[in-house]
Amino acid sequence: MPELRKDMLTGRWVIISTERSRRPDDFRPTVKSEVSRENLAFCPFCPGNETKTPPEVYSIRNDGSSPDQPGWQARVVPNKFPALLPGLLPPRKARGSYQWMEGVGVHEVVIENPDHNLEMADLPPGHLGQIIKIYRQRTIAIEQQFHYQYVQIFKNKGPEAGASLSHPHSQIIATPIVPKRIKEEIYGAERLFRNSFRECAICRMVREERQSGERLIFENESFVLISPFASRFPFEMAIVPKRHSAFFRQLADEEITSLAEVLKQALSRLKFQLSDPPFNLVFHQAPNPQVAEKAWPGIDFYYHWHLEILPILTKVAGFELGTGFYINPVPPESAAEYLRKNEIT
Repeated sequence: MPELRKDMLTGRWVIISTERSRRPDDFRPTVKSEVSRENLAFCPFCPGNETKTPPEVYSIRNDGSSPDQPGWQARVVPNKFPALLPGLLPPRKARGSYQWMEGVGVHEVVIENPDHNLEMADLPPGHLGQIIKIYRQRTIAIEQQFHYQYVQIFKNKGPEAGASLSHPHSQIIATPIVPKRIKEEIYGAERLFRNSFRECAICRMVREERQSGERLIFENESFVLISPFASRFPFEMAIVPKRHSAFFRQLADEEITSLAEVLKQALSRLKFQLSDPPFNLVFHQAPNPQVAEKAWPGIDFYYHWHLEILPILTKVAGFELGTGFYINPVPPESAAEYLRKNEIT
């Protein structure tokens, strides 16, 4: 019997459609192209092509190497084709019922490593930790400009997930407004904190998921990897810190190693157990503290930052677009059981 399940933070409902379910192995592609057309073409992110990107704003380099030259381990550059452009806080404009503002913001690319074919899942935990440090450093630096209200860290892997270049990279976009999806989570977390749980809803969720173990895939001393109860997509995963914190920027140095380990576990399981599907990786964190503490007093107590990993294994179609309901043919309990069955080293 299908189930309707509710996401406790956003209030969004999903359909877990066991009638439409397939075996987990059915999601593994039967044919996989090893070399894409783009791999054979010029890549602006490869070493030696540094002048083909805008000047780097941050990098991790070997000793003695110069900015915008080879010798880097990871680079951050402005996006050459940005969604938003840096600038001062623009005023909101209105005409009749319509509102708009200039597209001011930050759009950066994190080139994760020099090797064109070395995916994030292939990186050693130490290098993954360096990338996480870059995310934290850039978040802090961008948030010093108070009119950038929200910093979104994300990764699109594969053209089906929105990646236009195959060289492994992730992106950072800062916006002058707080996105609706983040507001929904904040308001949901605040409502549950004040009216129901009297504690952080995600802290409570982590405790319950660890106790039941049904949807727990992996955990270490600082993080859990789970299949969310109201998963929208087959094999959707969430990485959640055990220590309560609203702001990713507060991630401690000693926690970075743990986050790198659990992120590698998650992506390795996708790669080796689901034949490396395209996916989206997104961070959800509280807005710029200068904004959050004024707009949502007490957000430190009730919001909890986390990561979502969304494999692209099915397509969103008319019903989902028309209703906001997602149909997931794989129960998260089955997905978790499948993903945790093999040890990843």
